[in-house]
Amino acid sequence: MNIKYFNHVKTMVNKILFLLGILIVVSCSENKTQYATISKAELINKIKGGWAGKMIGVRYGSAFEFKSTGKIIEDAIHWSPEMVEGALEEDDLYVQLTFLSAMGKYQGLKTPVINLAEDFAHADYGVCHANLQARKNLLDGIMPPLSGTPKYNMHANDIDFQIESDFIGFMNPGMPSSAVLMADSVGRILAYGDGLYGGMFVAAMHSLAFFEKDAKTIVVKALKCIPAESKYAQAIQTVIAGYNSDPKDWKKTWAVLQEKYGDTDICVPFHPFNIDASLNGAYIVMGLLYGNNDLSKTIEIAVRCGQDTDCNAASTAGIIGVMCGYDAIDENFKSYIPKIEDKLFFYTNYSFNKAVLQTHIFAEENILANGGRVKNDIFKVKLQEPRFTGTLEQSFPGKKASYQVLMTQNDQYQLIGNWKDFTYGDGDDYLFKVSTKPGDIFDMNFKGTGFSVKGRFDIDGGTALAYIDDKPLREFNCYYPGSDCAKWDSNRYHIISAMDLNDGEHQLKIEVLNKKQPESRGNKIYIERVIIYE
Repeated sequence: MNIKYFNHVKTMVNKILFLLGILIVVSCSENKTQYATISKAELINKIKGGWAGKMIGVRYGSAFEFKSTGKIIEDAIHWSPEMVEGALEEDDLYVQLTFLSAMGKYQGLKTPVINLAEDFAHADYGVCHANLQARKNLLDGIMPPLSGTPKYNMHANDIDFQIESDFIGFMNPGMPSSAVLMADSVGRILAYGDGLYGGMFVAAMHSLAFFEKDAKTIVVKALKCIPAESKYAQAIQTVIAGYNSDPKDWKKTWAVLQEKYGDTDICVPFHPFNIDASLNGAYIVMGLLYGNNDLSKTIEIAVRCGQDTDCNAASTAGIIGVMCGYDAIDENFKSYIPKIEDKLFFYTNYSFNKAVLQTHIFAEENILANGGRVKNDIFKVKLQEPRFTGTLEQSFPGKKASYQVLMTQNDQYQLIGNWKDFTYGDGDDYLFKVSTKPGDIFDMNFKGTGFSVKGRFDIDGGTALAYIDDKPLREFNCYYPGSDCAKWDSNRYHIISAMDLNDGEHQLKIEVLNKKQPESRGNKIYIERVIIYE
């Protein structure tokens, strides 16, 4: 699993990354310091409501996950209380519990981000999209913050960190600046730009929900935590404008979103599937605004918007759960949770009760570290004004997919050596070209400002060198030890890319090298298509 890479770069990474504990302490420069009071019991009640909301929402929307892409869901949505048990096997929960667990295992709030990255990289569960590319980068020795950057991760704008940032907000009650700074550190394991802003925004909403009573207020305030000129913020502003214009017709706003952002997914172009954080984040806000603080209505709207329905419903329900607290959640949604509250989430040693307890411990520490006080189990939280203090980052500014070359279009590229055909079958019949030995070459000309080669990582993946216009770009390897998530065109891996080329004609050459990871069983390079960007 390339553990040696971690030892090789750990010293460097610890110099680059701040400790979580350093990031958590935020100075307040407001003219007038404001405090809010919350009892220990109510703090736990709200944290419990957040985790319960995540579990309820993810299962409420699971049946429709990417079943409706680019259209509104009109079908009946089924719910029964026992369905919540399925949340124990959902990645929305167990991935972020990996991060929470690492903090509990190592140095608490002072845990270096590299420890979170290591535990995530070596976790037993399979992952896709930004999570998978980040894990692949980590195993290859590409550490955060580079592991989430667009140079090494074409999925930098994806939804992954957005659905895994809740725990950060849960442990920063009333302290959105603290939450955002922590998210800005942890999120760089797998995200950048809008993918990072999605996690910062959601964490800020959870933080604000501890002391706010209205979902719209939470949305508007949290929006101040990310740059207004980012694509993500503009998508959220589109929803707010639609709601202000007509607070009863969410479908009208949905149509505007679809027109503006429906086909903006850089990593899966020419497909109605959209895993971009901006569009799915806008669907979260659709549920929150048009749901009018009602959990049932909120998650229904988030699901009916389509795309990543389970993740979007989970985020909205977590926010409402914090705002209202566990005790106020309708029995129809939470009645089965006591029956499973000590069962472990898959791939973790955390149950619902343990997650609540550990989050509460960190929340209390954060309150005190940020200028709060406690007496007789009553906390005075030093409230923070939501604000963004960084500089704008955008992963692929101005880029859009121009065209793509499939391997069935054999007049668009040249193969030298011993390439073979490969298809997954079982409904995924797209053709791959697969190298069989060192010295094999893939060669094609294209016109644009960027490209990405989609293919497959596997246990027999080899190493290749990519050239642009006869100049070496960089080496890359296709070895991966875990489960294969590359089936279906919407999940295809981006094995090598470059998005900052001069506009014009270019030559891409991929040469299979006589080298590979020691664990790899072969020298194969899998190529399924090449996407050209302008």
